Amino acid sequence: MRSSARPSRRTFVQTGGAACLLGSASLSPLMAKTGRTAPPRPRETEPVILKSLKIGMVKVDGNLTDKFRAVQKAGFQGVELNCPGFDVAEAKAAIAATGLPVDGTVCSTHWKTTHTHADANVRAQALKDLKTAIRDTHAVGGNTVLLVAGVGGDGEEAAIWTRAVENISQALPLAAQLGITIAIENVWNRFMYDHGGGSEQTADAYAAFIDEFNSPWVGMQFDIGNHWKYGDCGSWIRTLNKRIVKLDIKGYSRSKNNWAKLGEDDINWPDVQAALKEINFHGWAAAEVGGGGPARLQEISQAMDACLGLNPA
Repeated sequence: MRSSARPSRRTFVQTGGAACLLGSASLSPLMAKTGRTAPPRPRETEPVILKSLKIGMVKVDGNLTDKFRAVQKAGFQGVELNCPGFDVAEAKAAIAATGLPVDGTVCSTHWKTTHTHADANVRAQALKDLKTAIRDTHAVGGNTVLLVAGVGGDGEEAAIWTRAVENISQALPLAAQLGITIAIENVWNRFMYDHGGGSEQTADAYAAFIDEFNSPWVGMQFDIGNHWKYGDCGSWIRTLNKRIVKLDIKGYSRSKNNWAKLGEDDINWPDVQAALKEINFHGWAAAEVGGGGPARLQEISQAMDACLGLNPA
């Protein structure tokens, strides 16, 4: 397992700055002759976040193309499909007709057919389903497959941790070949956190789990809201850092001890925005909340803008 310790952004900037200064001193005569200057120091930028959502949220009559049009009209830039379960040809037709991309998929069988199951046959089917999702996601131009890594009810944590890593790792050659990232989601699966614990828990176990794969093709689709009950969203984002390849968005209220609409929760969204800026996150954020028709989709889109500090076009 590789170390989860990574240099902080401040350390990176400080050492990078020092290197630039050292380079400037040693190369100054050449620069004086050529007029060239030292490269700029790295700096943080405002996150660029594109909005997506789960296809199951789209309660619109018609075919997949009609649903894509409704998603687009509501202000989203992409959509996630469930896989295995969608027709590749139909999805390609919807993409061609609307220009709306499928940015990724959600593995549709990961709760029932788990990578942590004690039965090797079940794990083999889980691997088969994951590979199908990787292939179909690539076929429609997506770049991630969201995956629940396992379920705590499958056994002791040490045992299911090993099963999950070994099983999912078998999909990595295909993921690398097709350029698809397996995006592990933090969910209420009683795995890698204490389901009966308090709100001071950290993301350390998730970070260690991702690091154990030692692969650029495994990351986190961090769900903002899923673990607000158990830990601080901003702190989790800072811990997970570059392991985060995508975001899921939902609301949760600690005061009500229940899910809540985006913007009606008590998540510290300003700190979430600050944390995303600190890790220099750029990428997709997918809503995962109760959906509806066109009006509800637009409401969700606008709530995402407010919570994430986005400026809609």
